Amino acid sequence: MNQNPDFERFQNLSFEDFKTLAKDNSLSQYQKIGFLNIYREGKEKNIFQDIILKLALENEAKEDKILLDIGPGCSELPLMILDLCKDLSIKPILVDSKEMLDQLPSEGVVKYEGYFPNDVPTLISDYQNKVDYIVGYSILHYVFYNTCIFKFLDVAVSLLKPGGKLLMGDIPNISKRKRFYSTETGIAYHQKFMNTDSLPGVNHLIPEPTHIDDGVLLGIVQRYRNFGFDACLLPQPSTLPMFNRREDLLIQKY
Repeated sequence: MNQNPDFERFQNLSFEDFKTLAKDNSLSQYQKIGFLNIYREGKEKNIFQDIILKLALENEAKEDKILLDIGPGCSELPLMILDLCKDLSIKPILVDSKEMLDQLPSEGVVKYEGYFPNDVPTLISDYQNKVDYIVGYSILHYVFYNTCIFKFLDVAVSLLKPGGKLLMGDIPNISKRKRFYSTETGIAYHQKFMNTDSLPGVNHLIPEPTHIDDGVLLGIVQRYRNFGFDACLLPQPSTLPMFNRREDLLIQKY
């Protein structure tokens, strides 16, 4: 049992829930995006560096490049991404609720208010086959819980130009979590973090329909490979807060 009373508050959030969190000034910038402070405070620079590495953002010519950030939230991470875009002359596009976007800079930024893809048809029509980089960090599990994950991904990859990359980062994988907490290392991690002598609750044979698992992620990889994309799962470095339970999805258009 998790001993932090805020843990349940930030589970299985909807788009409307995030709009409510964004307006709650009693919350930290990390709580507004659905995280306990311990998971993000002081760690977003490492996340940012990992995004740069996986998208090779500093290794390519940047003339006329476009970066789309889906669900950026309102913490330090989108500010770092916007600063990088400015430094590298990349055009940044953000799509999120008005409540989140209002807390981010507007100068030099194209903003679309609403839920992707349902609420932003203009974005989709205007940027078909034109986007170089798409980032969706810590959002895919909410898409999976609330709507059709394949509609979301199909529309997102339709925006990529040849050579364009889509990074869905920080995906909780319940299968990976169960594997980790079934090991001596995972048990020790759980007991130290929770300050308990109890074992983590792990049952490999129970379906968990609200969670992304190996089957979902490997199915996504196979699906988009079958569509002619390059697709793979990438591990997170140990500098990230939940690297032992999460992984990243990279899809590139040839």
